[in-house]
Amino acid sequence: MGVAANINDTSQASPLERLAALVEDDMKAANQAIIERMHSPVSLIPQLAGHIIASGGKRLRPMLTLASARLCGYGAGPDEQRHVLLSACIEFIHTATLLHDDVVDESDLRRGSASANAIWGNKASVLVGDFLFTRSFELMVGDGDLEVLRILSKGSSVLAEGEVLQLVTANDTDTTEAAYLEVIEAKTAELFAAAAELGPAIAKRPKEEQTAMRAYGQNLGIAFQLIDDVLDFSAKQETMGKAVGDDFREGKITLPIVLAFARGTGEEREFWRRTLEDLDQNDDDLARAMELLTKHNALSDTVDRARHYGKLATDAMAVFPDSPIKAAMVDVVDFVVDRAY
Repeated sequence: MGVAANINDTSQASPLERLAALVEDDMKAANQAIIERMHSPVSLIPQLAGHIIASGGKRLRPMLTLASARLCGYGAGPDEQRHVLLSACIEFIHTATLLHDDVVDESDLRRGSASANAIWGNKASVLVGDFLFTRSFELMVGDGDLEVLRILSKGSSVLAEGEVLQLVTANDTDTTEAAYLEVIEAKTAELFAAAAELGPAIAKRPKEEQTAMRAYGQNLGIAFQLIDDVLDFSAKQETMGKAVGDDFREGKITLPIVLAFARGTGEEREFWRRTLEDLDQNDDDLARAMELLTKHNALSDTVDRARHYGKLATDAMAVFPDSPIKAAMVDVVDFVVDRAY
């Protein structure tokens, strides 16, 4: 899982590890379901899918489904296993988008290991991504609940729109903050929102709780992506299997770039256009980019915005009674934002 499975001293554990410990049995069952459901007689499919699924990651999105279900009182009985298969569904959707993203971005690495497209090629990666999407829809239909199908099918559609929207705005330094937020709300936050909303949906909780849990997931997802934007310019990237400035080298327009560009001089804007639109970069350009981001407080202001969305996520949890799992989910919000430090 990439998260400690057994945590004896929770006082020393991170918030994410504490949440993982609270849903540990469910997560084990979900991992088993993932392995079983990605099986195919076409041997390349489980080989390639298994490679990316096993390449690390914290399983945060499926963990949200498991945690939100438990928070809403679902999952204690032996016949209450829907959240397990639906969390596997969430992981398949996420993994499919990672496979497609790596092809679009022409990435050779994924979490420090060779990406699937670097090993098996772009065609195989795209097609196995398609397989995982269709397998996720089999799981949705198998669940048999129209509300679940609505949440996940709409989420998948919005996510795909976000991917296309990002492609349209790629390398465009004129991208506004509002336009960028529209991209990440669809591309990243939507799956967080759907994952969290599933818990109260299958627990048949009041609409107010379903709306609140969706807001929690959506705002957590926005904060998560904004901190990822900041981390691209942080030495902490190396511990995550990515080189500092990967997004910059690929010409990706992220919020720190948007802010620095908007606040920059004419000469500075020409620098951003050359490096990000034309991808005309030299060895000194990353250092110059970081200098400009610091000069215009672009990184610190992005963290402040992440904190804002984190506060919205925390506020959304107010409708739920206090419990260990609620406390862990609230603490995970701070954990996500504090990754910047």
